[in-house]
Amino acid sequence: MIEISRDGKRVYVTNSLYGTWDNQFYPEGLKGWMVKLNADGGLTVDKEFLVDFGEARAHQVRLRGGDASSDSYCYP
Repeated sequence: MIEISRDGKRVYVTNSLYGTWDNQFYPEGLKGWMVKLNADGGLTVDKEFLVDFGEARAHQVRLRGGDASSDSYCYP
């Protein structure tokens, strides 16, 4: 899943889409992770940012304070 911060300066990427799809494409399991890309005239990987979810899956990125683009409908 991909989410863009509200200010357009960060892009968050996870390797999970939806549980049913993950199970279909990765029947032996999936180790979840999330990385951050900095959008500063191009895309560069933030080498200091890696979230390892282990056996858990993370697909929808929701940041505190409504920072992610999908949170626009959650916060006035």
